[in-house]
Formats: sequence, C-alpha cells, structure tokens
Amino acid sequence: MPQRQLFLAAYDVRDDSRLRRALHVLRDYTCGGQKSVFECYLTVNERKRLISRVLGVIDESEDFFLIVPLRQSAPVKTIGTATPPADDNFLYIG
Repeated sequence: MPQRQLFLAAYDVRDDSRLRRALHVLRDYTCGGQKSVFECYLTVNERKRLISRVLGVIDESEDFFLIVPLRQSAPVKTIGTATPPADDNFLYIG
C-alpha cells in the first residue's frame, strides 16, 4: 500500500458556485477540518489528483488554494474541541 502523508489544504474561493464545487472536491480527500481548512492523508498520486481537480474548479485569477505537507515526526497539537487527525481505515475506489 502506498505511503500517505498528512497535508493541510486550504482555499479562499470568491464565487459561491466555485466554492461549493471546491468543497465537494476537498471532501473526497479529507479526514477532518473546518470551514476552508482540511486535514488530508494523501499518497503522491492522490495529491496530484487533488491538485488537478481543484485546478479544474477554481479561477486562478480570483481564488486561492494552498496545500502544505506536515512533518510526520512533529506531533500534532490541538486546542479546544479539535481532535488530532487520524488516518482512518477506509476503502478508496477511484
């Protein structure tokens, strides 16, 4: 099975229609998050597909998308009602 890495993905989409489509794309890859910031455990190929799908939705002249890798060796700290991200067992068909 390919190795997954934890990423934070975030967007700022100006148009409501594009915003809804971007949200649906991100939900296909997320294990948690709030509003426009998501935690995603991704393989190299999943990351490439996510970026490609987001590029198909956003308007690069108006919108913003960011994906940041998080170091596996650094502990994740949460504050408040947040829960640490977890790579749950799941079945991906794509």
